[in-house]
Amino acid sequence: QVQLVESGGGSVQAGGSLRLSCVASGRALNNYHMGWFRQAPGKERELVAAIIRGGTLTEYANSVKGRFTISRGNAKNTVQLQMNSLKPEDTAVYYCAADETWRAITGGTGDVDFMGKGTLVTVSS
Repeated sequence: QVQLVESGGGSVQAGGSLRLSCVASGRALNNYHMGWFRQAPGKERELVAAIIRGGTLTEYANSVKGRFTISRGNAKNTVQLQMNSLKPEDTAVYYCAADETWRAITGGTGDVDFMGKGTLVTVSS
């Protein structure tokens, strides 16, 4: 089992920045591909960013390209999401996810092996 705990959410004005962190326990994260998902009120969960097991490949939703950066620190069992130039439409609960299969992360449905409980990001205009 892998336990994932997110932190770093909060309230920020449009144009601001936040850095989300995800800490894993139970197993080493270097065995897993990782992703950040988000779910806004009344909307389906969507993939925001993904990073491959070795950290050499990343993918982003079109809506966040150029503004968000995903990174991982396997030695520290952590994954981060740096969010810049935040917009009100980025308001959502953000979830950290882990899966041994890359397609499970990038498929975007959130049907993954492990997912945290989420952290709320609120962006005001």
